[in-house]
Amino acid sequence: MRDDATRKMQFLYALRSKGVTDKRVLSAMETIDRGPFIRGIFSERAYEDMPLPIACGQTISQPSVVGLMTQALHISPRDKVLEVGTGSGYQAAILSKLARRVYTIDRHSRLVREARDIFDDMGLTNITAITGDGSFGLSDQAPFDRIIVTAAAEDPPGTLMEQLKVGGIMVVPVGQSDAVQHLIVVRKTPEGFEYDELRQVRFVPLLEGLGKDG
Repeated sequence: MRDDATRKMQFLYALRSKGVTDKRVLSAMETIDRGPFIRGIFSERAYEDMPLPIACGQTISQPSVVGLMTQALHISPRDKVLEVGTGSGYQAAILSKLARRVYTIDRHSRLVREARDIFDDMGLTNITAITGDGSFGLSDQAPFDRIIVTAAAEDPPGTLMEQLKVGGIMVVPVGQSDAVQHLIVVRKTPEGFEYDELRQVRFVPLLEGLGKDG
């Protein structure tokens, strides 16, 4: 137990030292254990602030980036959030502690199935995980208060921007997949869109179509 408590304290300290200071976000990240989202030989490194490989050639983002992206969304308890790129499910689980409803979509059916199993085990009942082409968003549930994209687009995707409510916020990595990417915060105002840059990042590219997996 002492080792677990120490590990959690170190985990939270690392988040704060990288700029994650929002109390609700820190509380959510303290509540959601990253361990179950990482399998195999990398599971022992679940509490380190580093990205790790998962199935289908994807990665789970480093916790500080998850925290910073979540913090930038300024989620309220009544918000409906869309996540494009379920991956391991870790980001969606964090969002579920902050928002009223989370919709998460991924092109790899295997990742969606595995994430659903973890959500069920954790009792996270306000997440809907869907297999689909996230580049088109989820028009039947739009508009969304917040949208988070966990794969890099060449530009902020127009389809997703259309599915954002006026007053809403989208966080998306932008840039070529083999070059430096920039984490962009998009705010939708009555007059149009406002953009701010958070930091440099590196994400897998946002691809159209469904992944070839079982």
